[in-house]
Amino acid sequence: MVHPLDDPVRSALTGPHAHLAQRCGRILRYPPDVLRFIAIPDPPTAVDWADVATLVGPEQAPVAGVVVLPPAGWKVTGVGPGLQLVTDRDQPRRPRTPPGTGPGDDVLTLGPADLPEIVEFVARHRNGRVFLPRTLELGVYLGIRRAGVLVAMAGERLRPVGWTEVSAVCTDPAHRRQGLAARLLDVLVSGIHRRGENAFLHVAEDNAAALGLYEQFGFRLRRPITMAAVHIPGDRDLG
Repeated sequence: MVHPLDDPVRSALTGPHAHLAQRCGRILRYPPDVLRFIAIPDPPTAVDWADVATLVGPEQAPVAGVVVLPPAGWKVTGVGPGLQLVTDRDQPRRPRTPPGTGPGDDVLTLGPADLPEIVEFVARHRNGRVFLPRTLELGVYLGIRRAGVLVAMAGERLRPVGWTEVSAVCTDPAHRRQGLAARLLDVLVSGIHRRGENAFLHVAEDNAAALGLYEQFGFRLRRPITMAAVHIPGDRDLG
């Protein structure tokens, strides 16, 4: 049997996130204002690629963990080596990270009213990445504020069967090395384990600082992965 984390997007969209799935043939995707990932069979057929074009249209579609070669005229962009890390709820947990001593160190649940600030915060601290209008629907998102200003956040993204992905972990540079990310991870992963699931995440292979944090927290390597985006050509691109 295929492990849920071998094709996490498909597992999520046929499992806990099935209510969000958009489908054309064997191709699945999230609504474009929720998450841009698509699920492609491995190996894909010519019919599958036609269904990708029908479902997604002429744009870039990120693919997680599945290596595919598109048809002639298509492009694979943004290819980067990554690592898939996991932590198991049945393994002994390390001691809980104590909260900080600052007045804004209480972990807060972020909601729709926080969306404008989250969008700006993610774009500023995660290399211009876009936090989409409905991404909050994917799971729990937590934050820490100092003097009313968001300074750290983390949340849940993909939910393959039995698993939840930790994502959007970021801290304002002025507030790093204070244990804020670890505090958020502790609360987030504890919640995932309490509902009977295991936590996982994806990290760039060359992100040594993040890798160190996750390994200290108890995450272990499951497998290397490739993160890429398939650029779907429009009629003008084809000819």
